[in-house]
Amino acid sequence: MKVAEFIALINQHQAILHKICTLYRDSKEDREDLFQEIVFQLWKSIEKFEGRSGFSTWMYRIALSTAMAVFRKKKAPIFYTDELPEMQEKVEELSDQQEQFLAALKKLNDAEKAFITLYLEDLSYKEIAAIIGITENNVGVKMNRIKTKLQQILNTTL
Repeated sequence: MKVAEFIALINQHQAILHKICTLYRDSKEDREDLFQEIVFQLWKSIEKFEGRSGFSTWMYRIALSTAMAVFRKKKAPIFYTDELPEMQEKVEELSDQQEQFLAALKKLNDAEKAFITLYLEDLSYKEIAAIIGITENNVGVKMNRIKTKLQQILNTTL
């Protein structure tokens, strides 16, 4: 795949990356670092993309794996070229209710964040199962537990 094609795909689907970065990292700098690391991991893995699933499904899998793993390890800094797209910070005012919901989401563990991110993207349980690598029934069980946990978190903060 050519660099221009890769950048076009990243630009087309970068909303996915923004959501994952926002959910997994608090500071702007950490979100930017995570964005770059995800793009780097996607670039390293692009030759392995066989097209059996959609590009966005594959991207979710790489992005979520990177978000959950990248800051667990201490790594030497990686320097990126200017050819990769930069994260375009979307500054939007959130309502109090949206802020409370985002704060509740951030209290979930990394795996739960992955499930809820995909669920909030209106992906079906079948699509979530394909991305995460578990059965559709297991997705349903986990989603019910996560929804209950979120409700408890929201009830204790209100």
